[in-house]
Amino acid sequence: MSVIETQREESSIPVILVRPSKGWASLNLGELWRYRELVYFFIWRDIKVRYKQTLLGAAWAIIQPFLVMVIFNIFFGKLANMPSDGIPYPIFAYVALLPWQLFENGVRKAGNSLVTGRNLLTKVYFPRLAIPIASVIAGLVDFALALTILLVMMWFYDYSPTKWILFTPLLLILALVTALGTGLWLSALNVNYRDIGYIIPFIIRVWFFLTPITYSASIVPEEYQTIYALNPMTGVIQGFRWAMLGVGEPPSALILASTVAAVSIMISGLFYFRRMERTFADVV
Repeated sequence: MSVIETQREESSIPVILVRPSKGWASLNLGELWRYRELVYFFIWRDIKVRYKQTLLGAAWAIIQPFLVMVIFNIFFGKLANMPSDGIPYPIFAYVALLPWQLFENGVRKAGNSLVTGRNLLTKVYFPRLAIPIASVIAGLVDFALALTILLVMMWFYDYSPTKWILFTPLLLILALVTALGTGLWLSALNVNYRDIGYIIPFIIRVWFFLTPITYSASIVPEEYQTIYALNPMTGVIQGFRWAMLGVGEPPSALILASTVAAVSIMISGLFYFRRMERTFADVV
């Protein structure tokens, strides 16, 4: 075969250029949908591992927020006499603890999920988003169990469910979006900077005091309400109190500002996570 013929054959070979996707296409969420069964498996694994080899098992999902509510009632309700918008303080605190613990557990577990799952990351390929997403969604089981105590407390304090309770799924989604967006940021940072693992509890504790759990958002001056609502959990907590107990006016302005903040955290977290994803297996 002559040199000229060889060059002709080589020139007939198609050349494929692979370029990184830009914009929304870089998120490649369709791939995550194709691996949805893996996400279900991760969720089921997290649920089983959470209470494995514990004496009380899933009962901790009820005991923990209930005991926290009792402590809050003693120190903030009785001793500090914190205002509770005319609601008995135990139910005032407990209805806020439900979405907060869903958020807190989601951020804590998602933030550390890539580091704790390092063995899996380095051995097989799958959408890395599946791990923090599963960590956040698995908390819905604990939420559902703890919700039964709230229904008992509503019966005890003679609070009947109102039509506004139909808005609770939307508020629940807002809490999940906030937890996932925050978890994506922290999990990606935690791979490169292990200090983040030590900072996560501090971030959650500061966030707790910036959220109206032990107190009412009504004590915040009116001119600071919009800024205060940029904490997405502010709208979630106030919304839950309104939807579950039917007390006060609809916190529409708070929820709107909180929704904008939550979506911003979620979108920015997705882009940052995807941008850092290619280095996870090498660094973790």
